[in-house]
Amino acid sequence: MLSLSMNGPYKLDKETIDAKVTRTSPGNYALGKKNDKGTFIVDYVGRSDDDVNGRLKDWVGKTRSPLFKFSYATSAKTAFEKECNNYHDFNPSGNTNHPAQPAGTNWECPRCNIF
Repeated sequence: MLSLSMNGPYKLDKETIDAKVTRTSPGNYALGKKNDKGTFIVDYVGRSDDDVNGRLKDWVGKTRSPLFKFSYATSAKTAFEKECNNYHDFNPSGNTNHPAQPAGTNWECPRCNIF
């Protein structure tokens, strides 16, 4: 079974984000909801190259996904690679495009030849 390897799910609001995402760090996140069986359904995957807490707050009030999951990353590159893997694993309906490379990099997706 596929796994996001993230903490959560938690309610997507500023108070919960601050309570759960306590470090300023690169990281990954997924937005979604639970189905009838309580399984987290991924609607969107994303990343932050420097502050996953701040990036999650950008979504508050701007999405129909009431829940989030997250994980910290050791670097912007590892966050990019995990976002690509999550994108390919879950094919979330909210991601209309393949994750973008961070500006100024030539990093390649670990799963496809898009770059």
